[in-house]
Amino acid sequence: MSSSSSWNVQRLPGAGERVFLVTGGNAGIGYFAAEQLSATGAIVVLGSRSPGKAEVAMASIRARVPGARVRAVRLDLADLSSLQAAVEALGVERLDAVVHNAGVALDDPPRRETGRGHELMFGTNHLGHFALTHWLMPLLSAAPAARVVTVGSFAAKSERLDLDDLQSRKDYRAKRTYGRSKLAQMYFGVELDRRLRAAGSTVASVVVHPGGALDSLTPSRPPVHVRTTGARLSAAPAALLVQGKHAGAWPAVRAVLDPAVQGGQLWGPRVFGLRGEPRCEAVWDHLADPAVAARLWHASCDLTGVDLSMVSG
Repeated sequence: MSSSSSWNVQRLPGAGERVFLVTGGNAGIGYFAAEQLSATGAIVVLGSRSPGKAEVAMASIRARVPGARVRAVRLDLADLSSLQAAVEALGVERLDAVVHNAGVALDDPPRRETGRGHELMFGTNHLGHFALTHWLMPLLSAAPAARVVTVGSFAAKSERLDLDDLQSRKDYRAKRTYGRSKLAQMYFGVELDRRLRAAGSTVASVVVHPGGALDSLTPSRPPVHVRTTGARLSAAPAALLVQGKHAGAWPAVRAVLDPAVQGGQLWGPRVFGLRGEPRCEAVWDHLADPAVAARLWHASCDLTGVDLSMVSG
């Protein structure tokens, strides 16, 4: 077992023949999670809406990690009807971990919808991952001790779900709707583990968040990410409180690899939950409400048309 004191983000344990899927692995925190996991010797699959961006990301990982076994699968979480085929395209017999990282954030005020009429951020960030988990469960169950790692957001700490307006139809504000979509993901991760335990499953579900992760503090990975000197200098004062996306990936990577991490836990950065090495923190009070989690679970089943009865508890 690995304790907090012995975990070294720069010296990760080998992962041999294990297979990991990172959604949104072509950019941001997902890219750095994929890069770091590739260095363990594992097979890492990037789930990406854009094959072109995935190719660029894979080339960057291979340039930094000699012998990296990385490949990609086209994955559009906003298109629920495509997810079964995406999972079949993985072409693997088991999956040792999935990092539910992909997401959209809309800065502009207009509300947008997926093809099924779901609000885009809630539909992609939460419902897409909810449905994807349904299709992945046979592969996860085939692994000895698989993990579902859901990447939430520190922004969700100050939000509360409106269970009567999950789609933000009555009152849409982009920043709040984004925070609520991430909170819904985190509720799902906690509730999923409760149901997995009740079902006697070998799969564990862990929730993580990256703290404050800024592009301006993220090391360059051209052309995936290019940080200018000006951006680096202007962001220097912020480095006292927040960090780059390479460090924002650390909680997710630890949740995948560390045998001491347990299902149902919440992991985030050590310093005020905003920066630093990953640690286990108390599950936020509102996130621990089983009644809200259960209502969201049933609403998600209805909205996606998938039945996660295999972990119904």
